[in-house]
Amino acid sequence: MSERTRALLEEHAFLAGFPVEAIDLLAASGEPASFVAGTLLFREGSLADTAYLVTGGQVAVEVHAPNRGPVVVDTVGAGHVVGLSWAAPPFRYQFDARALDQVEAVAVDTARLRAALAEDPVLGFLFLDRLASVMLGRLQATRIRLLDLYGPVRG
Repeated sequence: MSERTRALLEEHAFLAGFPVEAIDLLAASGEPASFVAGTLLFREGSLADTAYLVTGGQVAVEVHAPNRGPVVVDTVGAGHVVGLSWAAPPFRYQFDARALDQVEAVAVDTARLRAALAEDPVLGFLFLDRLASVMLGRLQATRIRLLDLYGPVRG
């Protein structure tokens, strides 16, 4: 475990209030990663083997729409996580994630993380509880965007 990785995780908003054991677990499963603008962090349908705790820059979460190409459904920045598909079968990414500018993150090996969380159900619950909160927030934000996009125009 690198001290740099641990320091990045200790400051990450997603992990606020997590016990030291959880930070240690992530630090042992993660490493710093950098992406230049335009780089795909992952592609829809591929194995969800990495989650990214973003520490700098902006990441677009995209879906590919026929005849339209990539459509941005969300944008996340420092303090957020992308690549949540590791938490539930079939462990395949449901979206693309693309760096909008220089992105810094901690890349976490999710197979290793899942195995460790299975060994410690208390930490497993803590992680899944926090992930559920993130997923709910993203679902609610998507609902609002859909209402804006497809809602009736009032005149």
